[in-house]
Amino acid sequence: MNDLMNEIDVADWDAFEAELANLSRNLNRASMPLLYRGQSNAEWKLTTTLERAGCASMSLVDYYRLIANSIAPAVGTFASMDVAEWNVDVESSFRHLQLFPTFPSADLYRYMVYLRHHGFPSPLLDWSLSPYVAAFFAFRQADPKDGKRSIYAYCERPRGMKAGAVGAPTMRALGPYVRSHRRHFRQQSNYTICVEYKQDMWQFSEHSPVFGTGQDVLWKFNLPSTERLKVLQLLNDYNLNAFSLFDSEETLLETLWFRELVLKTQHFRSASQ
Repeated sequence: MNDLMNEIDVADWDAFEAELANLSRNLNRASMPLLYRGQSNAEWKLTTTLERAGCASMSLVDYYRLIANSIAPAVGTFASMDVAEWNVDVESSFRHLQLFPTFPSADLYRYMVYLRHHGFPSPLLDWSLSPYVAAFFAFRQADPKDGKRSIYAYCERPRGMKAGAVGAPTMRALGPYVRSHRRHFRQQSNYTICVEYKQDMWQFSEHSPVFGTGQDVLWKFNLPSTERLKVLQLLNDYNLNAFSLFDSEETLLETLWFRELVLKTQHFRSASQ
């Protein structure tokens, strides 16, 4: 355990499910469900793709100009998505101190979710309402063969209330109710965003400093990578796999490879031992 989160090493998948049941029993509520995220390397930090692109402190104004002005014509031409077109009043609002509780608007949120699911660097940190979807993402990749994978559980308001200080980084969950790409619903997605108000404007901020301040509580469960095939087989038995979560030709072939070669080879090896 550290100051920012509750970090728990579990011996295997069964031990994780026991921890998960206990956490859900104590905290999971319909009005404030737990959110989950899986990462295939326990050493990785929780970072957005915008942070990994080297733009951790990008201003909302600059990001808005990028997605609603610079790339919008190409996205609107080639994608089956209504883009959020640039608006001077919207851009001006990004400098108002009172902005954050209403950001982003419905049309901008829809567009940002679409961009996130298609690989464009995003300030949205994606989570799932399902711990099993998170587990798939934690164990999907074959590497690292050694070491540990992580499944995070996040509770925004464990005490039912939330407060913030002016000038300090603040985050919030944006909610699942947005019309966007099918992947959003297949993956039971939700998203958090973290910002801070500096030099008379809002800019994006890292999530990590916010966790563990009495609200925005985070649990990190570390599982051994040796559980990978066991977990993926269990999830596949419930038709939770790359194809069911992404619905593309590429993930269909990924799923068929896993079912027809990886699992059957594993079964053959187990039977011959």
